[in-house]
Amino acid sequence: MIKKRIIPCLDVRDGVVVKGIQFKGLREIGDPVELAKRYNTLGADELVFLDISATHTGNALMLDVIQKTAKELFIPMTIGGGLKSSEDISAVLNAGADKVSLNSAALNDPSLINETSEKFGSQCICIAIDAKWEEAEQDWYCYTHGGKKRTDVKALEWVKEVEARGAGELLITSMDYDGMQQGFDHELLKKIKETVSIPVIASGGAGNARHFADLFLDTDVSAGLAASIFHDEDVSIHEVKDLCQLKGVPMRHV
Repeated sequence: MIKKRIIPCLDVRDGVVVKGIQFKGLREIGDPVELAKRYNTLGADELVFLDISATHTGNALMLDVIQKTAKELFIPMTIGGGLKSSEDISAVLNAGADKVSLNSAALNDPSLINETSEKFGSQCICIAIDAKWEEAEQDWYCYTHGGKKRTDVKALEWVKEVEARGAGELLITSMDYDGMQQGFDHELLKKIKETVSIPVIASGGAGNARHFADLFLDTDVSAGLAASIFHDEDVSIHEVKDLCQLKGVPMRHV
């Protein structure tokens, strides 16, 4: 059986790891390089590094930080935030990233997915989707710019398109569940897995180890991602993996 992945996420603003609730009220957590080193030794399967200031402020790529982080890791690292072109992606991969995460840029120019998946390989291209339920329309819509701007793109239609264009993976964040620590958005994730066959990373809502076990037992996602509970040491990655394995979920142990 394919083993499920546990992925800590480092949301970085102006070089500092931050975390909020439903994309608001950000608080500082610490240095991204030091946190990456810690997670590398604590059993994380991968690491996601998102520069959440880059897209809406136009910050330059933090290639020096990426290089320092990559030197400390023996696990795959995905970099996202402010990547707008094939050249940006090439620079990040050359700095040490294994994969890139695209959100706003892909929505602005979907052909970027085709171009970059052909150039770098589908396995390098992860499409991040910040999805929010809109009661009036009775559907999920995509947001950009760190959850600040709503688009007219329906999330379930978008996942189908990005798979067809060559994306190798999806990172789905439920904005309604983000930071609430009440469990993942199973309804959204099930709908997405019914729509696509590429791997899905679930983000938004983890509050304890049981939430990960429930996620893997109830949905067919490939990985669970969290930030706050790992940063604050409310639960360890080993605790999550131990419980998941106890429930029959295949996990990789370090």
